[in-house]
Amino acid sequence: MATRKKSGKSGKDESQKNELLEAIILLEKEKSISRDSLFDAIENSLLTACKNNFGRAENIHCEMDRETCEYFLYAEKTVVENVEDDLTEITLEDAAKYDAAADYGSVVKVGLESKEFGRIATQNAKNVILQKIREEEKNAIFNEFATKEHNIVTGTVQRFVGRNISINLGSADAMLTENEQVKGEVLKANDRVKVYVLEVRNMTRGPKILVSRTHPEFVRRLFENEVTEVADGIVEIKEISREAGSRTKMAVWSNNPDVDAVGACVGMNGARVNAIVEELGGEKIDVIDWDENPAIFIENALSPAKVVSVIVDGDEKTAKVVVPDYQLSLAIGKEGQNARLAARLTGYKIDIKSETQAKDAPGFRMEDYLDDGDDEEYYDEEEVVDDGEFDYTSEPEYLADDADTETDEETVDDSEE
Repeated sequence: MATRKKSGKSGKDESQKNELLEAIILLEKEKSISRDSLFDAIENSLLTACKNNFGRAENIHCEMDRETCEYFLYAEKTVVENVEDDLTEITLEDAAKYDAAADYGSVVKVGLESKEFGRIATQNAKNVILQKIREEEKNAIFNEFATKEHNIVTGTVQRFVGRNISINLGSADAMLTENEQVKGEVLKANDRVKVYVLEVRNMTRGPKILVSRTHPEFVRRLFENEVTEVADGIVEIKEISREAGSRTKMAVWSNNPDVDAVGACVGMNGARVNAIVEELGGEKIDVIDWDENPAIFIENALSPAKVVSVIVDGDEKTAKVVVPDYQLSLAIGKEGQNARLAARLTGYKIDIKSETQAKDAPGFRMEDYLDDGDDEEYYDEEEVVDDGEFDYTSEPEYLADDADTETDEETVDDSEE
């Protein structure tokens, strides 16, 4: 049985061990690096120093006490009669100093003194430790933010990199690219800002974190943080369509008949939704009721416009909508925005006509527009295309011919007054 060669321990050695242990504990807390990884790095650094000192280290091992920081560096040597390689072989007489039961052919552990290593070997060992610490720090940061992917984090605007913005998240920096910034939103250095973590990549130079303020899921997460019913799953956010910086439509559904989904999201006197609107810089948010009946869903999606009737074609995945003449411009919205967002929200191609346009259309029958829509089905396509009169797939260059009122949401029915 091999035994370790004992030697007297000076007070300085004990002090150094305590300092090393304290440094390891501090690194573990500040950098989130596991203590075992740091001990492994020290052991590997000692083996590297041995290799640099002796030229090779295949028979050299290091054992380190995780509690006291004491280490035993040794070489395994075979007992032979004539020594040809001092690093791997030892005489029986010398072997007896380490193991009294040693015999020819047996292997004994011969302790090595790291103090005898040269300056270059010591420097290389130091570099191994530092490299391991850097790698573990990168891994710790990656693991931390990988769990936050597709969630909201809060950071500070640090600097501008061209048209991109570097956001400091504490232990790492994230990049808010130009495409993920809200048009018209002005962010300044040191501004506190919430962002949505799009992706976390483990790169050679460290984790690369991409964030966004335009993603529709950003709005979902804001409501989860603000509305308890959403966070608890009582209220579900079924669909979201968004034009960042301008307007968002969100369809909600309650799993509890006693809980009003829209009311829960809006809050008393609009407190909840207003908090999110403020975070989004004044972006309008339409919260509507989701319905499994596509016709009702489409009607709700076109809010705040009033709808006379909706006919849904389950095979073609299209919908024909008729609105009062004075509501046409409101249903379409400014530059077609309301209809475009409604189409993305519902997944249907929507053809919107006023009552006058519908009556003048070839083959018009009023009973068709009173259909109950039993064949309605869902549709995932985001484009909005009608029969040629209104095309919502691009930015329209029209204003409705029969729309005498403004396109703002506050359009009123003058005829009812």
